[in-house]
Amino acid sequence: MISEISSRQVYLACGSTDLRKSIDGLAVLVEEAFNLDPFSPCLFVFCNRKRDKIKILQWDHNGFWLHYRRLERGKFNWPTTNTDVVSISYREFRWLLDGLSLEQNQAHKAVKQRTIL
Repeated sequence: MISEISSRQVYLACGSTDLRKSIDGLAVLVEEAFNLDPFSPCLFVFCNRKRDKIKILQWDHNGFWLHYRRLERGKFNWPTTNTDVVSISYREFRWLLDGLSLEQNQAHKAVKQRTIL
């Protein structure tokens, strides 16, 4: 399901989030704390204090999806910036899920198509 949405914007809730929150609690957090619309076609990603679990909130047509991932070993390279929310690309989101840092110095830069006249 997540692999089908590569064109969507991804928002990370920096710091830790109490993952006991359900869909409604996370949607309220998106709306009130981040001033974003939980019904928008975006992914909202939350991480626990130990950085070994994440929840992803996603609106789809007529209902929410709540994706949950738990690592058996290791931790997510979760951002610890002073802001509440960080907007990242889908490519950076895949790096995060693969255990990589959001700042990949050796990654190839994305090539944008040019229009040929």
